Amino acid sequence: MTVRLRAHHLLCILTYVGRGYSPAFTANYDRIIEHLNAGEQILIVDGPDDICQPLIAEEATPHCLNGSVRERDRRAAGALTRWLGQPVEIGHLLTPDRKLLARMRTSFARGATRQACLGCEWTSLCSSVAGNGYAESLLTLTASD
Repeated sequence: MTVRLRAHHLLCILTYVGRGYSPAFTANYDRIIEHLNAGEQILIVDGPDDICQPLIAEEATPHCLNGSVRERDRRAAGALTRWLGQPVEIGHLLTPDRKLLARMRTSFARGATRQACLGCEWTSLCSSVAGNGYAESLLTLTASD
């Protein structure tokens, strides 16, 4: 399985600790993290992705369709492209490994990619997780090199 993620979710997965908008959302996110920890590739997509699916099913007007979220994707893609030195654009495949995870976490903790998080309701939780060295994060990439 290839995990389909929109650009700003590349940041969200760094600090995921098992909390979400609903039980269905959290259960789905847990499965996605399991796939990533098992070494599945990530396909960058435009708009709602695998993480968004429960919200699409549960809500009449899910926030993942809003222009502000698309703007978050644009800012995340630009910041990650600059920080990682590789394209983070629609249709691009990323192979997550511990080296990539370490680089992404470093950039996130330093604030280099956080402009994509402006206005997000999870910002304080994510800042806390990053501030504690990602000890609670469920993304470990244990099966990677």
